[in-house]
Amino acid sequence: MDSLQPKYKSIFISDIHLGSEGCQAEALCDFLKSNTCEKLYLVGDIIDGWRLRKKWFWPQAHTNVIRRILTASKRDTEVVYIVGNHDEFLRAFLGFGMSFGYIDVKNRITHQGVDGKRYLVVHGDMFDGMMRSDRKWIMFLGDNAYNFMLMVNTKLNQVRRRLGLPYWSLSNELKKRTKKALNYIHSFEGHVADYCKRKGFDGAICGHIHVAEMREIDGITYMNDGDWVESCSALVEHHDGKWELVEHKPEFMRSSVKSEELVAAPL
Repeated sequence: MDSLQPKYKSIFISDIHLGSEGCQAEALCDFLKSNTCEKLYLVGDIIDGWRLRKKWFWPQAHTNVIRRILTASKRDTEVVYIVGNHDEFLRAFLGFGMSFGYIDVKNRITHQGVDGKRYLVVHGDMFDGMMRSDRKWIMFLGDNAYNFMLMVNTKLNQVRRRLGLPYWSLSNELKKRTKKALNYIHSFEGHVADYCKRKGFDGAICGHIHVAEMREIDGITYMNDGDWVESCSALVEHHDGKWELVEHKPEFMRSSVKSEELVAAPL
């Protein structure tokens, strides 16, 4: 391989939630520094407009993320910003061909994979029944509950860190063990797959539900790149067409695992 060739063909990251206290900005900066690509897709909820409307929170680490992405776009990395529900304020400007410097802003886009397949790249809130206008208040309520859970989780992990224990996610445990949460996740994934099948896509790449996953659903390749609040995960496309989910944990989250580990079998 050419030593100047980027490490990956494409990288997909979503749900960074810049402007929220739960954002793992330092971990993301470290990941972007050590992982280059030809195409970088920011798959929604990059800036958390919901949080910023309630309370301004923007430390230097969040600015560093923006600077690193802008620098990548100036150094021949094609960067596409897909709008999500937390940064939906940008959707009002999409009709004007919006861009940030070299970064194109889209509601959705089609990615032609090295494997020859056509993938729908979209944040995924359009497939979430809770995002209907008559139910959106439930989503805002859930967002407040989620942020409270993150605050509790942060305090808990401060204690665990002093005891030399690895990072533990209360939210992820509830997602795995709660029947309603599992039903919600499976329903979301099914809606995405059904839409792709009807529209002639081979697969979908999305975020929104903060659950990294790669699997086949009725002949459709469903891939979710997770989040940068808890899992610190990304979806990567290798130059040979292989797909892989990776985790990139900051030091305080690590136990005996490597900083970058496979969390799903390569596809």
